[in-house]
Amino acid sequence: MWCLVIPLQAGAAGIPGMSSGSEKEQAPSPKELQASLEQVIGVLESDQQRTALLKQLKQLRQASQEAAAENGGSEGGGLLGALASSLESGEGQNNGKALLAIWRDRAGAAWQDLQEDFGNTRQWWLGVRDFGLTLLAWAGMATLFYFMLRRVLYHYGLRLELTDQPTALTMLRYCLRRVVPWAVAFGLTLTATSWLESSSGIVLALTLGYATVCGMIFASVCEVVFALFTWGHRRVALRILRRQAGWPLFAIGALAALGDATNSAIITRTLGDDLAGFLSEFIGLCAILVSGAFIIRFKRPVRHLIRNRPYHQRRDRRLVSELLLVLGNIWHIPALLVVGASLIAVASYSGDVRSDFGRAVLTAGLLVVMLIIGGLLYRSSQRAPERRRTRYGKRLVRFGYALAHLGSWIVFAELAARIWGGSLLNASNGQLGERIMLSLISVGVTLLVAWLVWIIADTAIHRAMTSTSRSQRGRARRARAETITPLLRNIVFVTIVVITAIVVLANLGVNVTPLLAGAGVIGLAVGFGAQTLVQDLITGIFILVEDTLAIDDFVDVGGNVGTVEKLSLRTVRLRDLDGILHAVPFSQIKAVQNYSREFGYALFRIRVPHAMPIDDAIAMIQAVADELREDALFRFKIWSPLELQGIESFDQGAAIVRARFRTAPVMQWDVAREFNLRLKRRMDAAGVDLAMPRMSVTLENAEALRAAGQSESARQPASRPRYRLRAGSALSAETLERLGVEERHGRATDAPGDSGAGDGATTPHP
Repeated sequence: MWCLVIPLQAGAAGIPGMSSGSEKEQAPSPKELQASLEQVIGVLESDQQRTALLKQLKQLRQASQEAAAENGGSEGGGLLGALASSLESGEGQNNGKALLAIWRDRAGAAWQDLQEDFGNTRQWWLGVRDFGLTLLAWAGMATLFYFMLRRVLYHYGLRLELTDQPTALTMLRYCLRRVVPWAVAFGLTLTATSWLESSSGIVLALTLGYATVCGMIFASVCEVVFALFTWGHRRVALRILRRQAGWPLFAIGALAALGDATNSAIITRTLGDDLAGFLSEFIGLCAILVSGAFIIRFKRPVRHLIRNRPYHQRRDRRLVSELLLVLGNIWHIPALLVVGASLIAVASYSGDVRSDFGRAVLTAGLLVVMLIIGGLLYRSSQRAPERRRTRYGKRLVRFGYALAHLGSWIVFAELAARIWGGSLLNASNGQLGERIMLSLISVGVTLLVAWLVWIIADTAIHRAMTSTSRSQRGRARRARAETITPLLRNIVFVTIVVITAIVVLANLGVNVTPLLAGAGVIGLAVGFGAQTLVQDLITGIFILVEDTLAIDDFVDVGGNVGTVEKLSLRTVRLRDLDGILHAVPFSQIKAVQNYSREFGYALFRIRVPHAMPIDDAIAMIQAVADELREDALFRFKIWSPLELQGIESFDQGAAIVRARFRTAPVMQWDVAREFNLRLKRRMDAAGVDLAMPRMSVTLENAEALRAAGQSESARQPASRPRYRLRAGSALSAETLERLGVEERHGRATDAPGDSGAGDGATTPHP
């Protein structure tokens, strides 16, 4: 049997279009061909051999299908691979001919029919004569009837044109005046030509007359329908349609009737199949183009006719009004869809144009329903009751409406596919449809999941930053939130977009491995080249997130002390006490000393005067503290009573009292300055001098020292001044040095004389 199959395959390979043109195959000899034919005939005559051959052919077909499936699966996955497969599978359709080539071939066949019908000059002139006479007779009778009817209407005083609000009788007279003369004339012409010998000229003239009458009927009916919408603020739109839409409507009706008439049996017999078919397709194409132009040109007037309503209907906001409003806004979309589907069906010579047109009408009807549902969903989302919802709830509600819109579109796509003989859910027709369906579903689900993740993440960031800014002090925390929120949102958004793009590209069939590798290399290069910048950004992010710094904080960062004026992702700007602005990168900040958080301490170290008892000093300090706490300006800056911590130390005989206030942040220095000022005023009022460092000096043998000093003064009156030392007098070291008294090992003597008048013991004195 395989010997029989091989010659059959060789014969198939020799068919034009199934073998490569670059290789020339050797033609079989007549004897070999005769032997092969005899063998095939013998196999077909035997039932057993024929059954075996059929079985082997089925096995061969199954093997070829499996091989083709394996090749198709290795071509590339995803949507792009499926589309490429569909394009490759469609290359052999229409005998490999392009659309223009098909039209060129049909035009050539129509030209041949035209030459056969009117190639003879005498036959041509006879056809033109019959066409002209028939058309002239019909037009003459129609004109005569028109003027006769016009005179009758004028005689009885009847209006010839439509008014703004015509009655039913007026619309009927208008239609009769426009249609009856041409229709009666056409009927008489048709009756008269039926007694004559049929010719191509007469048939063509009657066909043209029939199309003209149909065009007039169509235009008149449309104008009557337009006249029904004269109420409800529609007069301007109606006036535009009456003035400008008459001839386009007539052309649409006439071309549609003419295209349908050329498909009739009598026209086909008269002109030939190819010529009649070509004229029908061409005229139908012209009718479709004129219809599309009419829809685009008069989109707005027709929309006003549909949606404009009286005031009481607009006020009530009923469901019918809402539907008409939505329909008026989208009426041109299904109309253009029908036009587009018809145009594709006619231009591609799909065969059954009427069936395609019916499917297009059904698809347009479904589209109208879907658009109405979508419009109602949109208006429902816009007119939803104003409830107190969180930001998260509002965004989820919007996501739900978007999901409902997407669901309606999916249902429309499934129903439209079933109308055209397919299904999105049925993948049994072939692997190509299944791959396209799975790719589209994967892309759609990926986008929906990415959108939902973004809504959740963005809402969480917003709520976290809002709660932080509300719970702590306002302006600084708002500034922190305004600094961090865009950064976090951008990071999350870019991450979601990148991941979504990678997944979508993978679903489309793009190999994302080189993209990921390239992104990794670029990220590594950027990381090495901008280490300081990356360090600044990372440190700044942690400082901002941990709330270490905030605007208006008084801080010490790396030796720079000042008030924070601005925070960015890379630097912090400080204004010091001298007014100098410092920009410090975050990477240079090793430690932060923040003086503006929670509270501060106004710390005092007060030197008590020597002559003032310590209890009196403590009482005076406490009185000044109580007075300061009662002050209207400082009462809100001081958060605690004065905390006396006792005597911290002694400094040159004076006691150092330590005390402190707990104050508002950054207010400790103001409180300390005001406390010191009030304490100084209280001491001045009490006549108490602030303690100065002093030393108590005791002189032994003071009388001998005084006598020695007097004798020395007598001898050198001009070189050294005279002075007296009283026992128990307290003189400072500088005073003793200025007076020429030295302190040596606890004794004070006259420096120049060194009289050695006893030891002087020095002891601290409070």
